[in-house]
Amino acid sequence: MSLNKIDHVGIAVTDLEKSIELYKSMGFEFQGTEVVEDQKVRTAFFKIGESKIELLAATDPESPIAKFIEKNGNRGGIAHLAIHVSDVQSKLSELKQKGFQLIDEVAKDGAHGTKIAFVHPKSTGGVLLELCEKKEH
Repeated sequence: MSLNKIDHVGIAVTDLEKSIELYKSMGFEFQGTEVVEDQKVRTAFFKIGESKIELLAATDPESPIAKFIEKNGNRGGIAHLAIHVSDVQSKLSELKQKGFQLIDEVAKDGAHGTKIAFVHPKSTGGVLLELCEKKEH
């Protein structure tokens, strides 16, 4: 199972609207916002070449993003690196067999109709890795 490309870099923010304006002012191509209930976040995407930047703001104080921001001194920062794969469930099985610690053993719904799952940073050298599978239209 191949890793196809960097899909996006997820950046946790404390103020989504202010961050959207900041990224727009730098010239990034704004693609809109979306709430992902399952992840307890509101996202904003910006296109950059074939990849994207995803800004993430917590919609619940118990969300992983809220906890990341609190742990990071109440500042935002790079939260995860997302990699596009053709079959997220197969990649999860492969990584589990190789001894990687998974946060999600079953893919969940993500933004833009994707299926996503996370690999724990303890087994990836400190980087939270998100695997993304885009649904075919």
